[in-house]
Amino acid sequence: MSEWTFPKGDLMKGKKGLVMGVANDRSIAWGIAQQLAAQGAEIAFTYQGEALERRVRPLVESIGMSKMIPADVSNDADMDSAFERLASEFGSIDFLVHAIAFAGKEELQGSFVGNTTREGFRRAMDISVFSFVDAARRASALMTDGGAMVTLTYLGAERVVPSYNVMGVAKAGLEAATRYAARDLGPRGIRVNAISAGPMRTLAMAGIRGGKQLMSTGRDWSLLKEDTSMEGVAGCALYLLSPLGRSITGEVVHVDAGFHVVGVPDMQEP
Repeated sequence: MSEWTFPKGDLMKGKKGLVMGVANDRSIAWGIAQQLAAQGAEIAFTYQGEALERRVRPLVESIGMSKMIPADVSNDADMDSAFERLASEFGSIDFLVHAIAFAGKEELQGSFVGNTTREGFRRAMDISVFSFVDAARRASALMTDGGAMVTLTYLGAERVVPSYNVMGVAKAGLEAATRYAARDLGPRGIRVNAISAGPMRTLAMAGIRGGKQLMSTGRDWSLLKEDTSMEGVAGCALYLLSPLGRSITGEVVHVDAGFHVVGVPDMQEP
């Protein structure tokens, strides 16, 4: 398993929630889950398919959790069943972490205009954007005493990134969905935010042509001259999901070592 350092405490003691999108021990969702657990949260996890369950269950058990719920976010009946089970397990919840996105590998290379198909566009928007809208609607019904939601985005939603293509368009939609969900759910005391993480060694990054170059550029051009850390992303999620994040909603918070503010990189030697 990956070795990251997460501070322990009781910021999330007594809080219950759902984490969607853990694929393996390098997943950002997994880093966030570890940090939430270290702060006392009780967590349920969704997964899709038996193969993923076998991969994720040992991780879940390693942090003292056991609740795993099958859920295909592209299937309404599956989502109905998943949230019915979540309600029976927890009653009410306090937080949601959404870390689900998908685009065909063939569309994450070359030309955006030339390689994006109608079906590929629809699939990317359905799984990467609507899944959050749908999960937010369902999760908010269980947040009877307010709560907080976090989803994951990337700078490709704001700027053109080579090979990110249709996923950049989907992430732009996800960021807009975050703002509209924050508007709708705010009167109920539910905060909705997104984290724009820098390139990291995840399964998603491996599917993008030129992903290694994105990582090295992110490190070399960043203000901190370092890779985006899992501790930093997970810490931001804890901040947004815990009482520390009170009064913060509708935001896209960049956690990328300062890369997003750079207009022209400094080519001089330090």
